[in-house]
Amino acid sequence: MVSMDVTLKVVFNVGFFLLLLTWVLVELWKNRTRGESLPERVYFKGGYKVFTKITIGFNVLIMVLNVGLCVYNVWNLKILSLESLTSVVIWALSSFVSFCAAKIPNTRWPLVLLMWWQAYGVIDMLMVYLYFASYFDTIESDSFVLKPSFVDVASFPLLVFLCYNGTDFRFKSASELGEPLLPKADVSEANATDDAFSKAGIWSKLTFRWLNPLFKKGRVKKIELSDIPSIPQSEAADNAAALLEESLLKQKNQASLLPNAIFKAIWKPLAVNATFAGVNTIASYVGPFLITNFVNFLSNKDDNSSSYHGLVLAFIFLSAKTVESLSQRQWYFGAQRIGIRVRAALTVLIYKKSLLIKYSGTSTGKITNCVNVDVDRIGDFCWYVHGIWLLPVQVALALVILYRNLGAAPSFAALFATILVMVSNTPLANMQESLHSKIMESKDSRIKATSETLKSMRVLKLHSWEPTFLKKILQLRETERGWLKKYLYTCSAVAFLFWASPTLVSVVTFGVCIVLKTPLSSGTVLSALATFRILQEPIYNLPELISMVAQTKVSVDRIHDIICEQENLLSAKQLPSEDSNIAVELEQGEYSWAENNQYFESFKVKISDKIRIRKGYKVAICGSVGSGKSSLLCSILGEIPKISGNNIKVYGSRAFVPQSAWIQTGTIRENILFGKELNMTLYENVVEGCALTRDIEMWADGDLSVVGERGMNLSGGQKQRIQLARAIYNESDVYFLDDPFSAVDAHTGAHMFKKCMMELLSTKTVIYVTHQLEFLEASDLVLVMKNGRIVQSGKYRDLIAETTGELVTQMDAHSKSLNQVKPPKKFYKSFSSKGFVQENQTEDEVIEEVHNICHRDVSQEKSQQEETETGRVKWHVYSTFATCAYKGALVPLILLCQVLFQALQMASNYWIAWGTEEEDRVSKDKLIGIFALMSGGSSIFILGRAVLLSTIAIETAQRLFEGMITSVFRAPLSFFDSTPSSRILNRSSTDQSIVDTDIPYRLAGLAFALIQLLSIVVLMSNVAWQISILFLVVLAISVWYQAYYITTARELARMVGIRKAPILHHFSESISGASTIRCFNQEDRFLNRNISLINDYSRVAFHNSSTMEWLCVRINFLFNLVFFLLLVILVNLPRSAIDPSLAGLAATYGLNLNVLQAWVIWNLCNVENKMISVERILQYTKVPSEAPLVIESSRPEPNWPANGKIELQNLHVQYTPSLPRVLKGITCTFHGQKKIGVVGRTGSGKSTLIQALFRVVEPTEGQILIDGVNISSMGLQDLRSRLSIIPQDPTLFQGTMRSNLDPLQQHSDHEIWEVLNKCQLAEGVRQDQRQLDAPVAEDGENWSVGQRQLVCLARVLLQKRRILVLDEATASVDTATDNVIQKTIRKETSECTVITVAHRIPTVIDNDLVLVLDEGKILEYDSPAQLLKDSSSAFSNLVAEFMRRSSKE
Repeated sequence: MVSMDVTLKVVFNVGFFLLLLTWVLVELWKNRTRGESLPERVYFKGGYKVFTKITIGFNVLIMVLNVGLCVYNVWNLKILSLESLTSVVIWALSSFVSFCAAKIPNTRWPLVLLMWWQAYGVIDMLMVYLYFASYFDTIESDSFVLKPSFVDVASFPLLVFLCYNGTDFRFKSASELGEPLLPKADVSEANATDDAFSKAGIWSKLTFRWLNPLFKKGRVKKIELSDIPSIPQSEAADNAAALLEESLLKQKNQASLLPNAIFKAIWKPLAVNATFAGVNTIASYVGPFLITNFVNFLSNKDDNSSSYHGLVLAFIFLSAKTVESLSQRQWYFGAQRIGIRVRAALTVLIYKKSLLIKYSGTSTGKITNCVNVDVDRIGDFCWYVHGIWLLPVQVALALVILYRNLGAAPSFAALFATILVMVSNTPLANMQESLHSKIMESKDSRIKATSETLKSMRVLKLHSWEPTFLKKILQLRETERGWLKKYLYTCSAVAFLFWASPTLVSVVTFGVCIVLKTPLSSGTVLSALATFRILQEPIYNLPELISMVAQTKVSVDRIHDIICEQENLLSAKQLPSEDSNIAVELEQGEYSWAENNQYFESFKVKISDKIRIRKGYKVAICGSVGSGKSSLLCSILGEIPKISGNNIKVYGSRAFVPQSAWIQTGTIRENILFGKELNMTLYENVVEGCALTRDIEMWADGDLSVVGERGMNLSGGQKQRIQLARAIYNESDVYFLDDPFSAVDAHTGAHMFKKCMMELLSTKTVIYVTHQLEFLEASDLVLVMKNGRIVQSGKYRDLIAETTGELVTQMDAHSKSLNQVKPPKKFYKSFSSKGFVQENQTEDEVIEEVHNICHRDVSQEKSQQEETETGRVKWHVYSTFATCAYKGALVPLILLCQVLFQALQMASNYWIAWGTEEEDRVSKDKLIGIFALMSGGSSIFILGRAVLLSTIAIETAQRLFEGMITSVFRAPLSFFDSTPSSRILNRSSTDQSIVDTDIPYRLAGLAFALIQLLSIVVLMSNVAWQISILFLVVLAISVWYQAYYITTARELARMVGIRKAPILHHFSESISGASTIRCFNQEDRFLNRNISLINDYSRVAFHNSSTMEWLCVRINFLFNLVFFLLLVILVNLPRSAIDPSLAGLAATYGLNLNVLQAWVIWNLCNVENKMISVERILQYTKVPSEAPLVIESSRPEPNWPANGKIELQNLHVQYTPSLPRVLKGITCTFHGQKKIGVVGRTGSGKSTLIQALFRVVEPTEGQILIDGVNISSMGLQDLRSRLSIIPQDPTLFQGTMRSNLDPLQQHSDHEIWEVLNKCQLAEGVRQDQRQLDAPVAEDGENWSVGQRQLVCLARVLLQKRRILVLDEATASVDTATDNVIQKTIRKETSECTVITVAHRIPTVIDNDLVLVLDEGKILEYDSPAQLLKDSSSAFSNLVAEFMRRSSKE
């Protein structure tokens, strides 16, 4: 007779049989295809030793034992069971596989075989227990679950050996679970094993012993990046990205391209992780399953009864808890590893795409947010993904236990109540999802506004607009706070359902039991309560899981839009340099931004005729502002979409110098070399040719001086010269220069043109845009632009001959400009005899201010390495956070709610266990009534706790945000010069998000878990007083472990935050300079840098997550030991001394001891790690502030300054006490309503003088009086709001033309149109049908640099202030426009004091006075006419150079 009973063991045997059979078939296929390139195997190197023979023998022996059992059953019982038969077959196959594997050279046991031994060992251990338990008649084994036999007992020691044998293997460092089929060529074998994790054995990995060396280092020193081992190659960014790219290429379904590709790339480690998750889930239900047996054992009043059964139960509880703890740690750590891999891969792909995609509408803000938020969310989802299939498994296991204890009807009642709670949670989850989307949208808006504001902080402070922009950001935060409030109160409702769900399910289930008169005992009741408590997790996880799936889908879609965006076809092709003499071929065609970008209305560049540019030609492009010069250059480079026509061809390598300088954070030398090897001869020639020699000599660290973010500590001229040097050093074939001479003065411009264009680039093809028409004559070809078209092209002399041509019109305007300079006749004699001498004198002279970088060298180097706190997070951080909202008044109320909840929960559980211990002890109605009353009361306290906690969280987050953002806005400009905006943004986004929705709940969760833990220990001590002593010992060991752990973990957590910022900074920096990177073909170098930064971050994150698991493994074991000893004590106590209900309750709550302890440790570590975010925010609430905005006791008159007279009295200025003085005793008077020009050599102090006037830097000695009032005595807002300035770098904000001209909304449309007409901008604005509402893109990118400068001029004219400072306000406009503007300025500011820092001589030649500075002192101060009378004066030298350069006209 054949028994066809299907037990759990049969299912288990069949499953592993299929896995082993698959291995055999794969090996057979490999043997048949021998000679081909085979994939790496999943087993490992080793010898064919005695252990191997014993292992094979033990497999065969276990098979023989199972054969013997089959023979015995057939012979004596006449039965052949399916379980015995499958056991024989699976062990026969196992023996065969082990034999085959041993025959393969240089290999070890297959992973599938190791998994079989380990899994069967766990099952056999449980079978041994069931065998002995059934032997002592204390448990029924006639069930579906398992049917033990004597073979299981005999096999146990053999399986212990096999399990031990299976621990001695190591994974490959590159990880067979995550290596692309096409591995990166640059990953060497030596590096492949250069990490502690890959070198560790399985026992070391299981217990995280491989982290011990890192902890030892952390105890004796502060951990630095160099101390942290590298990550496994499977988590390395290049490998992860290659695997994901490979997976993307295989996908055919475009709709779900990215999610499918991610799954395909990580399915193997995800499957391993799922195994741990499954084992953990099964092990967690062993306790509730067996608690009935234990309580029944305790209820036996016979003191003479054997304690063996109780001890066996205690041992099984310990084993199950140990398996649960270890599998949970591996599950969580594996999920973190997968998350790190996914984050790294997505970040790399987004970066690659952002460099490849041209003229995309995707903003820098969106890409940064994708990297900062969406990528993290997808990485976090790897932890949640198993909840999708674990949920039904958990519910099914719970129903099995309930069915065993209570029967069918109560089980279905419990299922119904569970589904009801889940359904109730669903609308709340949907609401959470919707509110979370709203929070993210409002956060996007706030971060975008904050980012733009920080980039433009210098302009905001000089115009005194920072209070207005601060108010705007606070309004955006208020909108975000509104959504946050709704979200957190919805979370309160979800939390209430979570904690109330066991109450509801238990009341319904026990109610049904009483109605149906189902017999209840203490054991069955406590088992059911333990099961309900475990059911709490899937009930709670369902809405969170739904919400997480929805949020992740949104993030995947956002990233999908970027990664899967089609790269636009190049409108220009870069071809290898040919033997022919053609360098560039311009084909007929049209180009326009409007096709792809909402900010561009209808401007087009049209090339009507085919133009061939020969090698070595110098091609000049000129035209008025907005005529399309830069757009033509971008079209040739392929940076503007082609609408029609043929592709432009560029032969040879390219170099590009954009009009808006793009400088990287790093040293001057790094910016110039731009990835090339240092050739000192070439380098020195380039530096000298770009007039950088003197700058480098004056900087503290020479060319190793550090440049701040976006070159913020360099002047406009210095930035322009550095990027020109970068282009020349690249030694390209074709050069594209977009107006490189506009930001420098006449001396420097002439020097650079001669040295760079005529010497260093003499044999190169150069296409350059210029407004300086004096540079046209040296060109071989001139292209004249007007309204986006090339209206003239040809040689300079031919075009000049066309009297009606566009070039002649512009030359006439240039002549008018020159005519303003009228030196006396004797000056020409002096000039003709000294001209060349003057040229030599001025070759190394530059006009920009080097003190900007001199005084900030030290701070900038510090800025490269972010300042962090050291040691533990200070107590004042915790106290500040706890008392931030309502002075901490609500904190005691929350704790009281938790205590009352816990007390009522325990009381209700004890009541029902006590009431069912003996038949008819209390009536059924009273039993369920009091139970429901106490359980319901506990739920009310939970609701109160949740609402109060959300209230505190909202208020605390708001107060911290307001404190930080207000402090940052009040910081001096030196703070922004030395602090990259990414650091401030990181605090404003990532850290603030953690404070908004994470820290309050983690801190409260820690307090709640501690209360629960202490209450359980008190309960256990009440049953067995020895536990209190044991607990104190375990607590002491735990505290020591935690102290040992935290020194390393704290620094790792700090480094996680610090290492994220460079990635974001590199992203934004690369995107803003993408066109330059593409032009120089530097994509690979920048990608490698990005990968390096991501690997640094992953390295820290990997070890940060693993250190927590290291601690949890050890403390979990300690608390499991406490639980085990409690059970042992209870087993050995006299029965008369035990209250079975109380003892059973203690054992039931003890089941949760390891989970609760892990939760305490997790929160304890996470709280300190997360509190670093609060610490970082508090850092920025204490930024040293500028002088007060308003001093009420010293406010100026409403019409001040009426005259505009400025008196400088013995003015001394130094940036820091450690640096020399920049201004040294300046004493002079700028009379009201006069025009004063300020000129001087490098380091003369011009910029410092302007900064002192606006109190960007305070006087060290002396004072500045405006209309007799000392400006240092008044508030900064009162001072700066009465002055106007047009900085050299024009700044526009994203918005509309109206909001850019009138940010404070103080003027009518009529007034705005009036100034637009005066600044030659009205026509351009009217071309857009939206007129004043015409959009302005981020950084004003949809307007040319010249137009931006005109907008800044219009903005100042609109303000109509008495004192106006022009920092070369017309450097980027053509001469004709400049003449009109100068005329407008003279007319509109006739009653104003105008101070002009000049590069162009015509700009200051008609001023009333000229101030010449040299080394911080006044060299000359008189009218231009008087200074020109002396041909040896410094001012005369400047004019001489300008006239010499322009005399070629």
